[in-house]
Parts: sequence; C-alpha cells; structure tokens
Amino acid sequence: GFLNVPKIKGTHTAMKSGMVAAEAVAAALAGENRPAVLESYPEALKRSWVWEELQSVRNIRPGFAKYGFWGGMVNAALDTYLFRGKAPWTWAHHADNETLKPAAQSKRIEYPKPDGVLTFDRLSSVFLSNTNHEEDQPPHLKLRDPARWKQVNWDQFRSPESRYCPAAVYEAVGPEAERELKGTPDPEATGEGATVEAGNGGVRLVINAQNCVHCKTCDIKDPSQNIDWETPEGGGGPNYIGGM
Repeated sequence: GFLNVPKIKGTHTAMKSGMVAAEAVAAALAGENRPAVLESYPEALKRSWVWEELQSVRNIRPGFAKYGFWGGMVNAALDTYLFRGKAPWTWAHHADNETLKPAAQSKRIEYPKPDGVLTFDRLSSVFLSNTNHEEDQPPHLKLRDPARWKQVNWDQFRSPESRYCPAAVYEAVGPEAERELKGTPDPEATGEGATVEAGNGGVRLVINAQNCVHCKTCDIKDPSQNIDWETPEGGGGPNYIGGM
C-alpha cells in the first residue's frame, strides 16, 4: 500500500495516489483510444512526491522482518540518519500471512483475565470505537471457500483469526473449539451429548461482522487469503470520538 512505516501515516499518500489516478482516468477518457487504458498512471505516480517519500523508507519494514525488533531498529536508524533513504540496496518484501507458524510449532499463550483497570477485554474496547453496521446489510466479510477454513485455518493453525482480530469478529465454536481454545472438556468426550456439526469435526466459524473496526488484519494475515474484506454498505464502521 501507501503506508509510510516510520511515520505510521498513509492517508496523505493514499489520497495523492487517488488524485494521480483520477488525472490518469481523465486523460485516458479524453483520448481517442478505446478501450481506455491507464498507461500513464504508473509513470505519473513515479513522478509525484508520493514515490519519492515511499522510496526513501522502502527498507524500514523489511528490516524488521529480516533482523527482528532490535536489528530492525538499528537498520531503521542507519537507513534514516546515515543513508537518509538512499541506501544502494532494496530488500524484498514478503506477505505477512507467510510468516504464520502452524499451531503444532507454537507455544500456547495463556493470557490473564482483564482486570478492568489497566487491561480490558476486546468487546469493551470495541464499544469505545462506536462501530456500527446495519444488521440487514449484505455481509462485508466473507470466506471465498468455506471448506478451506476447516482444512487450513483450523486443522493447521487453530483459528488464528479468532486471536489477531482486535474486535472479536471471528469465533471458532463447537466442542472441538471449546477443548482446543478455551481448555474446557469436550462435551462429546465426557458423554454429555454435544452437537457436532456434520463433516467438520465439531467446529465452525462464526463471523460477527457488526463488531468490525475495519483494520483489515484478517484480509492481510489470513494464512490462505481466504477471507475477503469488502467495503460495507452505507458507510458503516467505527466512529471514533474526537480526542480518542
């Protein structure tokens, strides 16, 4: 995208890229060639200040992926203050979802219960965002292939979206999910008559799209790129109060 990583800002660059794109569209429509092709857009973007700004910070994010936190900090300092964004090399990026480790290779983290003073549960924080979506609108969060969620997200990664989503949009439910994620006994195993979803081993995904705060983490981090985030209908979403 157009995020300036050191500044953690990208709205200005995204807006400028849209302005450049609009100019390219106008030029293409004014021409006689049909169909209209935006051939001038890439070069126009390279001539804008957006390209110069992002080119100077191109190695910051890859540095953290390559060397970790402290190595990334050293690299960021060298690239910013010594090379001033003009290092003679460019490190390659990688997709964030490629770094996710399977559950079998990861150590389970037991988080303490929020105390309501310094730490809070996710839904309390979602409340502060004033997020809202019309309940009868078309869902803006979809699975491209529902069957793939069980095969990949659950069987290999134990529902990472239920952890990295800051708004508790995704929930793995069912007896197997209770046993794996919450540490509670499997009702079926204890003979208490659990209802197991047919063909999915007793686990399914519930999507609470109403809670979505539009961070798009799921769209980026999903291991098989199976989650599709779309712009919701009617401008729904978070509505942060000034000063928050």
